[in-house]
Amino acid sequence: MTKRYLFVLVFIVSCLVFAGCSNYQKVLKSTDYSLKRKTALELYQKKDYQRAYPLLEELVAITRGTSGAEDLYFYYCYCNYYLDDLISAAYHFEQFAKTYPASDKSEEASYMHAYCYFLGSPDYTLDQSNSIKAIEQLQIFINKYPNSPRVGQCNEHIDLLRSKLEKKEFDLAMLYFRMMDYKASVIALKNLLESFPNTGSKDEIMLTILKSNYLLAENSVESKKMERYKLVIDDYNRFIDKFAPGKFADQAKVVHERALNRYNEYKF
Repeated sequence: MTKRYLFVLVFIVSCLVFAGCSNYQKVLKSTDYSLKRKTALELYQKKDYQRAYPLLEELVAITRGTSGAEDLYFYYCYCNYYLDDLISAAYHFEQFAKTYPASDKSEEASYMHAYCYFLGSPDYTLDQSNSIKAIEQLQIFINKYPNSPRVGQCNEHIDLLRSKLEKKEFDLAMLYFRMMDYKASVIALKNLLESFPNTGSKDEIMLTILKSNYLLAENSVESKKMERYKLVIDDYNRFIDKFAPGKFADQAKVVHERALNRYNEYKF
């Protein structure tokens, strides 16, 4: 009985699915746009975005410029979003905001345009063009809607994106250091401090600049050694002014003492 019951159940479900698919195909081929709209919205409400998408795509093209176009286009934007086509979603949300600037959905569309770029931001080790674009678009939204309740979210997104950019720049600078390209390391680390003045890694960055300048002095031609050891001593004084005491103070002191000894050798 159990096997027979299961067989009947599977058969009934299969018939219903087949009938549903058949009906859906009829709607797709139909020229009854009222039916297509009704079906598209039903499918959308059921979160069947895959099947709602082609109906909405057709309806958006056909209804452009009519009174019902705005809502259909908004659903179409979200269909792209829910189908994880973030590039298309970002484009259409932007177009919606431009096409319907007076709409009560315009602010949401503008936010979603920027948010799609945020979601498309890759791991920090990869190219960060999307992250930079996302920061730009989120800031544009903040400037356009400074009183929006979404401003807080935008600032949180920007902070996360900037931390990615910071980590990427930090790792690149440290890679130069490990590769013993000390001049490139110093340049990259100073650029990092300029781009991210509030970084939580400022002490480690300044310590690495100190080490890089010392090792650069060690590997310099004789005529430049004294000048470069003096630079290390100056770097140490700046470091201690900011981070004494601190977890890197002992390491910095060792580098300073070596640089001071070497400087005095050349001085006298």
